[in-house]
Amino acid sequence: MRTTIGRAITPVILLVAAVAGITWAVMPRPIPVETAIVARGRFVATVDEDGKTRIRDRYVVAAPLAGRLTRIRLKVGDQISADDVVATIVPSPAPFLDPRSRREAEERLGAAEAALERARSVVERARAEAQQANKDLARTRTLVERGASTQQALERAELVMRVADRDQRAAEFQNHAAEHELNQARALLARYSDAANVPPDAWSVTAPVSGLVLKIAQESETAIQPGTPMVEIGDPHDLEIVVDVLSKDAVEIRPGAEVAFENWGAPKVLLGRVRRIEPVAFTKVSTLGVEEQRVNIIIDISSAPDQWASLGDGYQLDARIVVFSLEDATIVPAGALFRRGEVWTVFVVDKDSAQTRDVTLLRRSGRSAAITAGVSPGERVIVYPSDRIRPGVRVEAR
Repeated sequence: MRTTIGRAITPVILLVAAVAGITWAVMPRPIPVETAIVARGRFVATVDEDGKTRIRDRYVVAAPLAGRLTRIRLKVGDQISADDVVATIVPSPAPFLDPRSRREAEERLGAAEAALERARSVVERARAEAQQANKDLARTRTLVERGASTQQALERAELVMRVADRDQRAAEFQNHAAEHELNQARALLARYSDAANVPPDAWSVTAPVSGLVLKIAQESETAIQPGTPMVEIGDPHDLEIVVDVLSKDAVEIRPGAEVAFENWGAPKVLLGRVRRIEPVAFTKVSTLGVEEQRVNIIIDISSAPDQWASLGDGYQLDARIVVFSLEDATIVPAGALFRRGEVWTVFVVDKDSAQTRDVTLLRRSGRSAAITAGVSPGERVIVYPSDRIRPGVRVEAR
């Protein structure tokens, strides 16, 4: 009897097991998803851009006059003090004279010598005429006093004396000019004389301030013109940060805003504050080839100098400029948000299934977003949901 009952129950058990196995096989399995917990805390919105260090005050030493720059012995990084000589400029050598030009210069020298002799003769003649006019004036004055001559003759003699005096002075000036022309002609030929081995005068260019040599624009000896840059000087410990941001982001930035600097070569985060937002934007082509309007933001480092002593001019770093902050905010990952029409929505994990939840977005920044309604701290949301996620679908957190 028992054997008969056992034989009857065995097929039933096998049938139930088969149905259960088929049911388990065809049932949809939970979809693995990445989740995050809704948090409460301080929400900070930042503008994240690359920045570059810059010495606050740079001094470019330029050539004050044309000439030949001698070789600069300074090296980048050398310490110099104010009024130290940084460069020396000597006069440029005279251009070569071809035989014809040299012959013309010699002839001009001869003409200058003849002009000087002629000027000297004119001076002697004018001096003699002035002496004679002076004697005539004395005689006429004596005759007038004795009544033997008229007052008109005296006035004429005085006029002749004054004219003779002016002629003498004019002749002396002409003689002086002739001497200069002769000296000029001699100096031109003296440049090419083998006996003219006098070393040229030198002009020493000094440093305006104390600091380090930042750049040497021209190290080797060369001919330069007035205004040619030669050396740049500055204090590498007096740094500021320049960050160029999109013009639409610059509108939100205010002077005094907090800034954090990362990825500058050390694990410590440096702090700073915005000092100035430049009022003029400029066009810059992005890495994708798109023209963008960008604005320079000038930032002062507020961390202790010993924390960033290894920074130098032109170093790169990442800057996060704070433009908005809210205490006790509900924060969700930005990757959990998606739009349905005009409404922002998230998938909330409720009893191992995904459920949609409309939320009110306050602000996004980077990888996080502030929510004012729709979810509560402690709830779990799905980050970067795929197109397989639907309301009611079973999910499993990775």
